Amino acid sequence: MTLETISEQRHFGGTQGVYRHLSSECAAPMRFSVFQPPQAARGKVPVLYFLAGLTCTEETFMIKAGAQRLAAELGLMLVSPDTSPRETGIAGATGDEDFGEGAGFYLDATQAPFAENFRMYSYVVNELPGVIEKNFPADPSRRGISGHSMGGHGALTIALKNPWRYRSVSAFAPIVAPSRVPWGEHAFSRYLGADRSTWSDHDACELTKTRSFPGTILIDQGDGDRHLEKQLHPELFEAACAASGQALTLRRQPGYEHYYWFVASFIDDHLRHHARALAG
Repeated sequence: MTLETISEQRHFGGTQGVYRHLSSECAAPMRFSVFQPPQAARGKVPVLYFLAGLTCTEETFMIKAGAQRLAAELGLMLVSPDTSPRETGIAGATGDEDFGEGAGFYLDATQAPFAENFRMYSYVVNELPGVIEKNFPADPSRRGISGHSMGGHGALTIALKNPWRYRSVSAFAPIVAPSRVPWGEHAFSRYLGADRSTWSDHDACELTKTRSFPGTILIDQGDGDRHLEKQLHPELFEAACAASGQALTLRRQPGYEHYYWFVASFIDDHLRHHARALAG
């Protein structure tokens, strides 16, 4: 399957599109959304990859975050992949909001029957940028990565493991310690197996013990988030960064909940954070 255009719309002087291709990493068709700012008509532009959270699709961020207006001004291309392969036919891959289709956790599964298709880490890090840079005017030397909730977990772990691939990283309400909270334990035990020693490579708090990102990590967290105490624990990442010397700006936003009303309220700050790092 070559790159297939599902839809394209004119938007803030640029183009908002949804596309599909056959992924070699996921052994399945994968969809992603791209916003091309007006500057893309004149040459290559920097790219911000945004990873969405549990139950989301390639369109969730583009529809709900309201990012395109400022991205058009700043000249940022936005790319958002789906959160997992779809219609895999794997028993147990559907019907669970916290696992399987719609909940790939941006890792490469090692356990059958998920290992063949659920390779979202390799897809996001290796395959998707190649597809984007081949088919769109994206500058491969200027990439940033961000995400929300499960996608925030993905953005942090991917940036920490690949600091040479990304100039900037940020997250909204990320799952920073998935090996210690129910969302992560539920998914990791099935994707990675019962041996918890293998989980640390997919846990941002654990990664900061041996990895670092050269820039400042920006995180926004609503203090009214219903998942704060059970699933998110930003204080654990704050302590881990302090112990390792990792530069971190963690902003606790009074009264904000978990969802895209929160993301949309602070997306402009994140876009500017990335634009500064990706300039030039």
